[in-house]
Amino acid sequence: MAKKKRGKKHEEEASEAWLLPYSDLMTLLLALFIALFAISQTDQTKLQALAQAFTAAFNTGGPSFFDQAGPSVSPQRQVMANEDNGEDAYMQNQAYMQENESLSDLQEQLEAYIRENQLEGELSTQLEEEGLMIRIKERALFPSGSADLVPESQRIGPIVANLLAAVPERVLISGHTDTDPINTAQFPSNWELSSVRAMTFMKYLLSINSNLNPARFSAIGYGEYRPIAPNDNAENKQKNRRVEILIARTLSFNPNQGIYSQSDTDLVAK
Repeated sequence: MAKKKRGKKHEEEASEAWLLPYSDLMTLLLALFIALFAISQTDQTKLQALAQAFTAAFNTGGPSFFDQAGPSVSPQRQVMANEDNGEDAYMQNQAYMQENESLSDLQEQLEAYIRENQLEGELSTQLEEEGLMIRIKERALFPSGSADLVPESQRIGPIVANLLAAVPERVLISGHTDTDPINTAQFPSNWELSSVRAMTFMKYLLSINSNLNPARFSAIGYGEYRPIAPNDNAENKQKNRRVEILIARTLSFNPNQGIYSQSDTDLVAK
């Protein structure tokens, strides 16, 4: 029986199987670009639009990777959230301005009392970032080296107590001394002296006005460690011997929002 002649192997027809891994590779690369874009950008609306564009261009049917790209909430929800945050910031700044106006009115009342009673040498006020600061010199409240109130304190205590009763903010009363050391049985150091003075004056204020809520008050002694002037002469040391009353702000200002809402800005523009 004659052997069949071996013919040449038929060359395999060119296949398009390479397109599948190639398309997978392209999809992975595009997914990487989307991830990098999402990390580097904060505008989620643009990210969603880009993902939709890629989906339209490369999706050949069926579920697509890009269906899950972009924010977890719709762009409309994101815009609404941004508007809510802006409104919250606007309301916060409005409340801050109202509180600031209240503290300013309080300062004006006390300044008028200081002028009328010629207490410029004993009391001073300053509206600070932390709140309204009232400073009382030592001689208006205590004898040197003592925490017993002097009769002069009756000119100051009632007006301060009445002003504090008119506002709801927290009140921090702090005692301060100069650098001259003290070492007695009652006050081994300036820490004890300043602390007891702050506590004594706080209790005095609470005793003369029953409308004051003790939960708003706290007292602390700083000794000589928070001077307002160098302790290099008698005049400066006298400035440092003091009691401070801080009416602390409860609100802070948001500099990114300002004091006008978007609607207010639109009205001005019109």
